[in-house]
Amino acid sequence: MATASSLIDTRRTTARRELHFSRIDEALADVEQLAAAEREGRLRRVGNWTLGQTLGHLASWADYSYDGVPLKVPFFVRLIMRPMKRRFLRGPMPAGRNIPKVPGGTLAIDALPTEEGLARFRRSFARIRDEPPTRPHVLFGPLTHDQWIQSHLRHAELHLSFLRAE
Repeated sequence: MATASSLIDTRRTTARRELHFSRIDEALADVEQLAAAEREGRLRRVGNWTLGQTLGHLASWADYSYDGVPLKVPFFVRLIMRPMKRRFLRGPMPAGRNIPKVPGGTLAIDALPTEEGLARFRRSFARIRDEPPTRPHVLFGPLTHDQWIQSHLRHAELHLSFLRAE
């Protein structure tokens, strides 16, 4: 893991890819290309996380849709966020945001080998594609299956934008 002084300011980096996924299969295809680029030594990171770490993070958050998010979100935060649901589901997620009082700024950021992260991502995103989540969204409450898919695609766009196959 990088030291605090060597971390990239992800709010300011201009080298990110612009991504927009319409379907889960598009995200899966992008991830397969990134994994192939890493195996061939052509993967460039413009953020702070490895590919394996990124894929594990995205897979964990997809799994939270079924298992629940292991943190308590205060009522007033949910109240503030609910009117932003439409923008959150359609537009890009902002980079460099942190969950207050959570070490590392978010959950599920353990370093993982790429192949382990890839296997978890494939499994979790296929599940999201094929099976509606069973819990309400931690911020927005009940979502349709398509809204759940869109939320995970926006999340994937954010994190995968920091990885480039060259």
